[in-house]
Amino acid sequence: MTPRSGKPLSGIRIADFTVHAAGPFCTHMLSQLGAECIKIESAQRLDIFRKPHAVYGRAGPATFDQVASNKLSVRLNLKHPEGVALARRLVAASDVAAESFRAGVMERLGLGYADLCQVKPDIVMTSVSSSGQTGPDSHFAGYAPLFGAWGGLGHLTGYEDGPPVEMRHVMDHSVGMNAALATVAALHRRRRTGEGSHVDIAAREVASSLAGDALTAASAGVRMHRMGNADPQRAPHGLYASRQHDRWLSIAVSSDDEWAALTGIIGKPELASDPRYANAAARVAARDEVDAVVANWAAFVEADEAAEMLQEAGIAAHVSWRAEDIARDPHLAERGAVVSVSETDGGHRMAVGFPARFSGTDAPGLDRGTPGLGEHEEYVYGEILGLGRADRARLVEDRVIY
Repeated sequence: MTPRSGKPLSGIRIADFTVHAAGPFCTHMLSQLGAECIKIESAQRLDIFRKPHAVYGRAGPATFDQVASNKLSVRLNLKHPEGVALARRLVAASDVAAESFRAGVMERLGLGYADLCQVKPDIVMTSVSSSGQTGPDSHFAGYAPLFGAWGGLGHLTGYEDGPPVEMRHVMDHSVGMNAALATVAALHRRRRTGEGSHVDIAAREVASSLAGDALTAASAGVRMHRMGNADPQRAPHGLYASRQHDRWLSIAVSSDDEWAALTGIIGKPELASDPRYANAAARVAARDEVDAVVANWAAFVEADEAAEMLQEAGIAAHVSWRAEDIARDPHLAERGAVVSVSETDGGHRMAVGFPARFSGTDAPGLDRGTPGLGEHEEYVYGEILGLGRADRARLVEDRVIY
């Protein structure tokens, strides 16, 4: 048996200046891989996700519990010169400095990449922003809905007779995961060459990368449009309501044999030889009719039973899972893909873990819960930076540590 050697990023320390969701999700993923992540906050301007977000259906800060669990927290007033100096000392003791402000903010604070290289020449700095650190649009701020809209992904999402769909956390988390990957690549480069680097992640470019096939088609003169759940080459292909409330069945038929099997299951075997549906092209052309036939059958079946029956016939099918299905799934629980996190009010809830495993190492995961504001200052300022109690008390009194 291969001995365990700790998590992949054990020994890496991150000075985490990120806020909101995209940047914090990046450092959250890295922390689950073993990096020690120190979240730098201020009581003067709390991370907005530390506050209640009723729009997400909870009075408490659910998103913060997700992206800040597993991190350490220190208070630091970056508008105070001594706060900036202390931030530099923390970066000097770190491997990565991560931030998600508008382009230029860190430079104005005296914490830009050039500034940080003076105290840590091989620092890896990861910057997550709306449109990147350079270019004519770099001054724009943005949130997840803007990323998807400006990146073109929202325009492709939705029904043909409806408007583009607003993309929310799926964009934040996609941006964060891309940023985490790029950060790991920069750390690998540093190990090979001894050189640090500035990793520049533009959120809208992440959205555009997810619409790559549409960009290729558009460049060839093909007009792309919203298709709902339809597929340009397959029919039936979509979600169909079962007899259970809000329990939907996902079905995708890719071949004539699968179509024949489906017609037998739904009690319409004559449709297998019907020339109107003789092949994939014909079924796509008659998509509305095909969907209506499948929908009429699905409306009278139990979704889970139907999915199992279709799978046994070799047809791609599954129930469209709700969050509670994921939280209760024993397979995901066994793999640690769904984990329990402590909330800021002392309770616990389920959250997603890191979606990968590495042979010969400890599994990614959470070592601690959501940090209280400034909870780990004695360790960070005392043990890492060597500040005595009297010095820390004076910095608190002067609102440097604040």
